[in-house]
Amino acid sequence: MMTESEFDQWCQRLKLSSQAKVAIELIRTSEPSRQVNGGRKSVSGRYPSRKMGFTIQFESHKVELPYIYQLEHSEEVLEYYDQPPPFKINYQSESGRNLGFYITPDFFVLHRGGFEWVECKTEEKLKTLAEKSPSRYFKTEDNGWRSLPAEEYPNTLGGTFRLWSSAEINWKLQRNLEFLEDYYRIDDVLVSESSTHLITSLVAAQPSITLSHLIHHAESIKADDIYHLIAQEVIYVDLAKFLLVEANDCFIFPNIKAASAYSTLVNSHSSLNDLTSPVITLTIGTRISYDGKPLIITLVGDSNVLLQTEDGQNIEFSQISFDNLVRQGKITSLSSQKTRELASEVMDIYLQASEKDLEQANFRYQQIEPYLNGQPISTNIPERTLYHWLSKYRQAEQQSGYGYAGLISLDQKKGNRCRKLPDTLISLIQKFIEQDYETKNQKRKQAVYNDFVNYCAKAGLPDDQIPSYKTFIKEIMKRSGPEQTSKREGHRAAYAQSSFYWELNFTTPRHGDFPFHTCHIDHTELDIELRCSKTGKNLGRPWLTLLMDAYSRRILAVYITFDSPSYRSCMMVLRICVQRYGRLPQVIVTDNGKEFHSTYFETLLAIFKCTLKHRPATKSRFSGVCERLFGTTNTQLIYNLAGNTQITKKVRLMTKSVNPKNLSLWTLGLFYLYLCEWAYEIYDTIEHPALEGQNPREVFNAGIVQSGSRDHRRVPYDDSFRTLTLPTTDRGTAKVQPAKGIKIEHKYYWSTAFRDPEIENTLVNVRYDPFNAGIAYAYVRGQWVQCISEYYAMFQGRSEKEIQLATIQLKKQKQNHSKNYKIRAKQLGEFLSKTEVEETLLEQRLKDEQTQDIFRVIDGGLPNNRPYYQSQDNFIDIDYSEVTQDMTPPQVDNPITSTKLKVFKSY
Repeated sequence: MMTESEFDQWCQRLKLSSQAKVAIELIRTSEPSRQVNGGRKSVSGRYPSRKMGFTIQFESHKVELPYIYQLEHSEEVLEYYDQPPPFKINYQSESGRNLGFYITPDFFVLHRGGFEWVECKTEEKLKTLAEKSPSRYFKTEDNGWRSLPAEEYPNTLGGTFRLWSSAEINWKLQRNLEFLEDYYRIDDVLVSESSTHLITSLVAAQPSITLSHLIHHAESIKADDIYHLIAQEVIYVDLAKFLLVEANDCFIFPNIKAASAYSTLVNSHSSLNDLTSPVITLTIGTRISYDGKPLIITLVGDSNVLLQTEDGQNIEFSQISFDNLVRQGKITSLSSQKTRELASEVMDIYLQASEKDLEQANFRYQQIEPYLNGQPISTNIPERTLYHWLSKYRQAEQQSGYGYAGLISLDQKKGNRCRKLPDTLISLIQKFIEQDYETKNQKRKQAVYNDFVNYCAKAGLPDDQIPSYKTFIKEIMKRSGPEQTSKREGHRAAYAQSSFYWELNFTTPRHGDFPFHTCHIDHTELDIELRCSKTGKNLGRPWLTLLMDAYSRRILAVYITFDSPSYRSCMMVLRICVQRYGRLPQVIVTDNGKEFHSTYFETLLAIFKCTLKHRPATKSRFSGVCERLFGTTNTQLIYNLAGNTQITKKVRLMTKSVNPKNLSLWTLGLFYLYLCEWAYEIYDTIEHPALEGQNPREVFNAGIVQSGSRDHRRVPYDDSFRTLTLPTTDRGTAKVQPAKGIKIEHKYYWSTAFRDPEIENTLVNVRYDPFNAGIAYAYVRGQWVQCISEYYAMFQGRSEKEIQLATIQLKKQKQNHSKNYKIRAKQLGEFLSKTEVEETLLEQRLKDEQTQDIFRVIDGGLPNNRPYYQSQDNFIDIDYSEVTQDMTPPQVDNPITSTKLKVFKSY
């Protein structure tokens, strides 16, 4: 970002008016005018901008996010802001009506030569808008887009308005910029002089060396070093032309001049050395080679072929002579760009042909094959028929290059295929379906048909000419699908009929390009009942939160808790990920849950430069990799354990003897221990059907070798990191009050660091522990210090969830006395200490105590308490050695710190 003095100099250099300067300063100092939401179709999110120093919102990762990447990496762009204040536009509609309303552009951009407002839209959307409102949107002669009404306000300030289309996106460049994102975020090249010299020498000695060859050339060369040098332009790759993830086809050069010279040399190479093909396409304009000389087919007759040399001379061959020269290899075809386009037409004919059509075409080809090979034909087929088949073959060969296609007859279907109903009746049926059936009223088919018959009768149509109910139903079925369901039942019902989320083009890859590129966080309630390790009380079903690498399908972190999904679960999987791998993902994809929109979660990801993406609302298939993994967890692990809830799906068959609540045995801590064992060892080493015979661990490790370990993105798992993963207050700061300390959620916290006179009455950054209300943290003189609650004994070990429940109940008790009753820390602490606390608080306290076992497992220990087993009506404390294999698996090492593979006997 520019400093204030740099901004003033920029304004003076461009000679901006005072009005323009005020408008720009307002945008620079204001928050975004609106919070974006991708809605039901787009993936929205936040991008941590290195250039701006804060996160930038995007409403679509297919349009706005690619534009952000261009702004981020353009040297001409000085600053850019998302969702600037709206301004009014005025224009006249096609009907002559004057329209005026406010619009909010997607971005406001300051560049070296001026400033502009930018609106990003897909090319398809712009075409639709241009048809609907041609006076507002239109396409220019250079295939750009303009909106004259939107240009009026920017022009008054000396700026411009730009419509940016998705057609301007170079998806190869987009993917490469995202691939190199980790290397662009550091200023210094972290490559030793010896490695730099070795890599540059290899590239100089062999210009156009492939990335794959360079990576595997020597053990001393690291992939990270290569990508560092590419990002810093020490060596050159045309990022707009070659994909870094396709290392075998990605060429590296010493510099851009060497790359340009190599490209010119290749393009000027003689056409005679082009790749040849033995298949000759007998169409006008086809290039062939005869005896080393290039020729062009200029005419194809019934018996002769006319060719032309490069100097304009004509050469004529008979069809038989031409075919013989082709078979002998003296005439070869030069590769043509048109071949692939024509192949699709032939494929369409092939796909439309029935088995009988292909059988007939094969018979015809067998009869004329001897003639095509220059041999005499001996068959009982009439000569006229043979010549007819040969003519069809030659005609198809001339048109598409595939003579066989001419032998396939698709017009052999018997019967009259034309519709008997008049077009007026067909249109009338469609009108009734659209206006009477496909509505939110959800009228039944029979009722709509009755209305249709009554309309026809009133119009004077004879009964024998009115379409039957069967015909009417067929017309409805022809229109069935997501669009019809959406009109009748809404978009959520239609979503189940929509196609899955597949992306097999050069847009942002669905499963990422490398490990830690794109990861998913999701929650699910597990199908198992758990018990309290102290009392034996059934505490219900736990919630699972997992972080999964979409590239390798590897489970990076798992966490379970009795609490419903919240930012606390998100915090824990990120903690575990850093603990296990020492880094965080580049892109995190989540649903639209409240916990993923919390300021705490977004801030945490911004600090560690993680891009956050929210999948479209109600579209769970965007996180399909997680959804499928939840099912795998059930089938491979949970359904093999006591207390699983499979039987609850058949509630009518469930009795007391098979009720999972009565059969539950596992505790939260012990279950988490074995869940980690399954996720990090068993699942990780089993072949995955989506990975072509490999397991997640193998794909992950191979991806690290190919794309680099990216050690500069390492995040140390220390006290500072753990403190940063704690939530803060709405303001984020608190005032240090003399002799009292800082106040967080109605409670005072104290530290000896607050005695410093220079710290008193100042604002400090604060964070609190959601699992322990007895302590908090404050940032004093460059470090986080622990603060103790004034009623530490009462709040020690109490979770934020329990405090919230107690606050609600205490307010409820006092509401009859005072509507404005304020909760005091002392009263809240005393309320929590009472023995007659309500059952909901007691249950929450038991759940929180079980969560402490999870922390022990994460830190490398084992659960403190052994499980209880229910025998008839009593709970019996048992020892592991006395438990059968189908009740409790044997003791194992902690799966987080252990690396050896273990097999569950309980399976």
